[in-house]
Amino acid sequence: MKNKVRVLVVDDSALMRKLIPQMLAADESLEVVGTAMDGNFCLKKIEELRPNVVTLDLEMPAMNGIDTLKEIMRREPVPVIVFSSHSTEGASVTMKALGLGAFDFVTKPKDASAHMAETARELIAKVKAAAECKLKPRILTAVPPKQEKVSVPTSSPTKVVGIGVSTGGPQAMEYLLSQLPGDFPGSIVVVQHMPDGFTDMFARRLNETCALRVKEAQSGDLLQRGRVLICPGSRHMKVKRLPLGDIAVLSDEPRVNGHRPSADVLLRSVAEEFKTQAVGVLLTGMGDDGAEGLGAIKKEGGMTIAQSEDSCVVYGMPKAAIERGYAIRVVALDVLAATLQAICGRGAGSDVRPAGRAAVRAGH
Repeated sequence: MKNKVRVLVVDDSALMRKLIPQMLAADESLEVVGTAMDGNFCLKKIEELRPNVVTLDLEMPAMNGIDTLKEIMRREPVPVIVFSSHSTEGASVTMKALGLGAFDFVTKPKDASAHMAETARELIAKVKAAAECKLKPRILTAVPPKQEKVSVPTSSPTKVVGIGVSTGGPQAMEYLLSQLPGDFPGSIVVVQHMPDGFTDMFARRLNETCALRVKEAQSGDLLQRGRVLICPGSRHMKVKRLPLGDIAVLSDEPRVNGHRPSADVLLRSVAEEFKTQAVGVLLTGMGDDGAEGLGAIKKEGGMTIAQSEDSCVVYGMPKAAIERGYAIRVVALDVLAATLQAICGRGAGSDVRPAGRAAVRAGH
């Protein structure tokens, strides 16, 4: 039998130190080897017990979750899944934790009894994915200093780039967008699997760290050059071509592949509306959401890209698309920005063909 995944549970709440092991006990491949009530105990127990994964509460007395996470990453990195509250403050500190190298996060249910099973399923899946991931040195050390925003022509974007991403996404997106110039001539629309309330904070963080203009999408937002629209948590996003301009449209349709937002919903609509001007990208993440959407873009003559295995935190989403033959190109994260610039054109100063004539099918 395969060795069990050893988990250390860190939380200052006695109730959560009881509940989290109960949730994880539902899967026989996981074993809670210990619990700790604060950051100092956590660091001692990591040395003692050698867990494969740590679940970490962010709001703790004495040494808080962020300081504990910094110490874990400095001493001997272990994959960490942080527990976050639903508050705005909770979202902000969670984004900080992901930026410091946390593997992923799970939100504490507001009503533990009503959402226990759902939270348990999510936590088990993330703990298992964390145990299998190879911890990489944080790419974000390579993020350049913040670039100034530039004014971008209001003409139509050369291409519409749809991106689907999940676990490992906040770091990957921060790195990718920081490498693109403010006058990038494409428009970017993104589905990041993340709950409601966190995507706005995510968009703000990205907007602060890159030269592109990033915001959480609202229905009717224009798809503009150099603009990035992040789909809000718990909504779906589609794109629509209209005589007065191309826009994003949000909806509350049912979950697809267990997700809302779903990358498949976004990428299929990018394929339908933009045909050969569509670019689909699948980055790091669990599961297979987005694979069929990438297939739809390829079928319409657009360009499809999957992130390479060695540069993914979790290889699930790109792998699903590659195995189905939907990825025209497989690209490492550190060269993805250059790839997108080559496909979309290099900005205001370069020879960019207007929308509608950029129909050279890549890969042929």
